[in-house]
Amino acid sequence: MTKSLLLRKAHRYLGLFIGIQFLGWTISGLYFSWNNIDNVHGDHLRKPARYLAGGVEVVPPSAAIRNLAATQAVDSLHSVQLISLLGKPVYQLQYFSGHVGEGMHLHVHHALADATTGALLPALNEAQAVAVARENLVAGAKVASVQYLASTDPKHEYREKPLPAWAVSFSEPACTAYVSAELGTLQAVRHDQWRAFDFLWMFHTMDYATKDNFNNVLLKIFSLAGLVTVVSGFALFIVSSRTLKRITRWG
Repeated sequence: MTKSLLLRKAHRYLGLFIGIQFLGWTISGLYFSWNNIDNVHGDHLRKPARYLAGGVEVVPPSAAIRNLAATQAVDSLHSVQLISLLGKPVYQLQYFSGHVGEGMHLHVHHALADATTGALLPALNEAQAVAVARENLVAGAKVASVQYLASTDPKHEYREKPLPAWAVSFSEPACTAYVSAELGTLQAVRHDQWRAFDFLWMFHTMDYATKDNFNNVLLKIFSLAGLVTVVSGFALFIVSSRTLKRITRWG
């Protein structure tokens, strides 16, 4: 078998093997480049953020921290933030409870406290979650359904975000707002444009389990196969080009 024929066969079968994935990469790349990422994130469905008045009167965060430590095993604090929850000043407390190994913390825990008294607040109920979602979305939003999420699978559109959460679905605009029950804030807005982006992102990363892992073995294999295909194409051109053969002969 000649060198040219061997390269031609290798190029053909490699192209057939990775062609569908290359098509997926191209289509997804086109979708990404032709869509505004802010719209994909649902920013156009959100109202401008509301802030507390500069003269708001609050107790020191230490009051809330003391109340938290009296009821929970607080190993260390992650953060304390003053937020507006349905127009009222509230401390958002994030903390660690317990260790794993040498100083490695367990997951972050969350709590809310009234910033005017320091008293701890319960996690948001359904009515409060709907109110938070309405407060953050464009005017006239119509609620279609509400679901409480204690857990999600790796492919869920609300993944790697604080749980538990309330999924508040709207019929107009057609979207789902995810509100953290323990943080009291809107965490994400999902709609059809984002879902199409997420589906194509899965093809782009070739991570069909969690969608976000760029270091998976399948992607590495196809990337190398793509490189070999391109190199074999250049090599095939070189060995089969009549012009190059003439130049070589004359040289």
